[in-house]
Amino acid sequence: MAENQNQHADEVVTHVRSQDVELPGGAGTFVLLTLDNAFDHTKPNSFGPAGLTELSDALDEAARRANAKEIVGLGITGKPFIFAVGADLKGVGTITSRDQALEIARQGHETFSKISDLSVPTFAFINGASMGGGVEIALYADYRTISSDVPAYATPEVFLGLVPGWGGTYLLPNLIGVENALKLIVENPLNQNRMIKGKDAFALGCADRLLEPVTFLEDSLAFAEGVISGEEKVERGSVDTDETAWDAAVSKMRKTADQRTGRAAISAYRALDLVAAARTASREEAFEAENQALADLIMSDELRAGLYAFDLVQRRAKRPAGAPDKSLARKISKVGIVGAGLMASQMAMLFIRQLKVPVVMTDLDQERVDKGVEYVHAEIDKLAAKGRISPDGVNRFKALVTGSTSKDGFADADFVIEAVFEQMSVKKKVWAEVEEIVTPECVLATNTSSLSITEMAEDLKHPERVVGFHFFNPVAVMPLLEIIRGEKTDDATFATAFAAGKGLKKTCILVKNSPSFVVNRLLGRFMGDAGRMVDEGTPIETVEKAFAGLTPMPPFMLISLVGPPIALHNSETLAKAFPDRFRASKNLAKVVEAKIPSFYGADGKIDPKVMELFDAPSDPKELTAEQVRESALASMADEIRRMLDEGVVAEVQDIDLAMITGAGFPFWNGGISPLLDRTGTSEKVTGSRFLAPGVASVPTS
Repeated sequence: MAENQNQHADEVVTHVRSQDVELPGGAGTFVLLTLDNAFDHTKPNSFGPAGLTELSDALDEAARRANAKEIVGLGITGKPFIFAVGADLKGVGTITSRDQALEIARQGHETFSKISDLSVPTFAFINGASMGGGVEIALYADYRTISSDVPAYATPEVFLGLVPGWGGTYLLPNLIGVENALKLIVENPLNQNRMIKGKDAFALGCADRLLEPVTFLEDSLAFAEGVISGEEKVERGSVDTDETAWDAAVSKMRKTADQRTGRAAISAYRALDLVAAARTASREEAFEAENQALADLIMSDELRAGLYAFDLVQRRAKRPAGAPDKSLARKISKVGIVGAGLMASQMAMLFIRQLKVPVVMTDLDQERVDKGVEYVHAEIDKLAAKGRISPDGVNRFKALVTGSTSKDGFADADFVIEAVFEQMSVKKKVWAEVEEIVTPECVLATNTSSLSITEMAEDLKHPERVVGFHFFNPVAVMPLLEIIRGEKTDDATFATAFAAGKGLKKTCILVKNSPSFVVNRLLGRFMGDAGRMVDEGTPIETVEKAFAGLTPMPPFMLISLVGPPIALHNSETLAKAFPDRFRASKNLAKVVEAKIPSFYGADGKIDPKVMELFDAPSDPKELTAEQVRESALASMADEIRRMLDEGVVAEVQDIDLAMITGAGFPFWNGGISPLLDRTGTSEKVTGSRFLAPGVASVPTS
C-alpha cells in the first residue's frame, strides 16, 4: 500500500531493516526483517500508516526474491526486548469518518497477509514484548519461536474498546483452540488487562519452540534452517472445531463478559461474535468482518474513552499536576514503618525492593513484629522461586528489613510512615512518640485513608514535615498513591514525598487535604448510596447487578474485600463531614458489630446470616437495577462536581486517573467522567459536561 501516505503527525515510524543471512549447512539465503523504530529507543515498536507502508514494501521485495528463487525463507523479529506492541493509536483522534477507519483496518490485513502469501517458509522470532498487532503479525508466519523471558504477551484490544482486528479473532482460535483464544482475546483484557509471559504463551500453543534469551536469535535461525531442510519436524495439536463445543465456549465467555461489563463494553461482544464465526468462515470472510468491526469501533465513544484512559496512565501519570520542584527533595537512606500488620508488611516489601534502603518495622509486641518480618521474607522467597531475584539478591533484601518493639531504630531514619488503626487519637499518639526520636528533617508520612493531615499534625513541634501518603491495597499491585499536603506541610517534605512515590514506581496524584481524599470519597458516595437503597428495600442482588460495567466490582463485594469495619469507618467520616448527602448504613453497622467479615458466603452468594441481621424497612422502596444505576451515576456526577469546585484535585483528569489506578475502574469508560458525559448525566445533574466535546468521545462534526 505504497500509495497510502496518511501518516499522522506524531507517528514514531517503525522501520524495517532487511538483511540476508546465510543459513548453516548451505541451506541457502534467508531474509531477516527486524522491526525497529530506530530514532526513538524510548518507545516500543508499533504499526502506524507509514510503518505499515514500509513493511509492505519490504515484503513485496521479499516476494520478488522468493519467486526468483533467490531466498529460501523469511523471518521477522524485533529490536532488543521488544517484538511489537500493536497499532499506533495516537492518530485515532484525527480520524473523522468511518471510511478512514475502514482503510486503516484493511491496510493492516493487506500488509500482514503478504507474509503468509510468500512462496517460501516464513517465521516469526518473538524476542520480546508482544501485544495486539505484535501478536497478530506473528500469526501470519508459518512458524514461530518465542523467548522464555518475554515479559508480556497479550491481545489487549478489548480493554481499550477494540478487537484484535488484524487477524487475531480468526487466526488465534484456529491455531490454539477457541477456549485458549478467548482467554487471550476477552477474558484477560476484562481482567484488568492481564498479560502473560512468554512461557505461558508457548504453553497455550502460540509458538512452536520456546528458546532461551541468550542465544535466542541464533537458535531461532537454526530452527528455521532445520525446518527448511526438513530435519526439524513441527507437530501441533489439532484444533477441535466441533460446533457444540465451540459454541459452548463462546457462550460461557459471554456470561463472563456480562458479569464483568454489564454488557456495557461493546468491543467484548464484537470480539465474541467474530470468534464464534471463525469456526466456519473463510479467511477472506473473517478478515472483512474484522475490518467492519474495527471501522465501527474506531468511530465509537468506547474506544475514545479507552484511549483517553490510556493517555492518562501513560502520560499524565508521569507528569503529576502540581508536583513540586524535585530538586527540593531530601535523600531517603532509611525508612521506618509504624506497624507490622499486612498493609505495613506490604509497604516494607515495596520500600526494600524499589528503594533498596534499610526498613525497620515496629509494633506493640514481638509476635506481631516477627510476623511482619516473616511476611517480607516469604515474599522475597516467592520472587526468588520465580527467578525474579538472584540468590545474592535474596540475602541482600532480607538483610534490609528488621523489626523491633522499640521506635529507637527510627533515630536515623529519613522517612517514617505509619500504618496503624484508622483513628485520629491513635495516629496522634504515634506521631507524638515518633517525633521524640527522629530528626527534625525526617518526613512523617501517614497512610490514612480518610483523616485530616492538618489535624493529625497540629500538636507536633514540626507539623511542616507531616504529609499524606495513601497507598491502596494490595500495595504491590495497585499503582495509585494519593499524596496529600496538610496546611503546614513544607515544600521539602512535599517534594520528598513525590520523589519517594516516583522511586516506588507509583502513580502519584496531588490531593487537597479533604475528607477521604479522592478514591475513598467517590467510593464512599456510591457505596453509601448502595447501602441506603438496600436499607430502603431494594434487594442486595439487584444493587450488585446494577453496577456491572460501572465499577470493578459490585459495592457489597467491594465492602467485603476492604472489610466492613473499614467501609463503615469511611462512611462515618464522610457522614460527619457532609451530612447532607452521606450517611452510614445502620445495617452495615450491624454486620460490623456481629464481626461478620463478608456479605458473601463460601458459595459466592449473599450470606443468609447477613440478611438475618437486616432490619426490614417499614415502607419498602424497591428499585429496579436500571433505577439503581441511574441514581448511582447521578450521585457520582454530583460528587465529582463538588470535588472540582472544592479544588480537591487540579482537574477532572486526576479523578479519572485516580479511579482507574486506585479503584480499577474500567478503561472502556475512561474512568468515570467520560461515561457521565456520554450518558448525559453530567449535564442533567451539574449543568455541564466534565470534558470538552471530542475528548474521550467522537467529535460530532
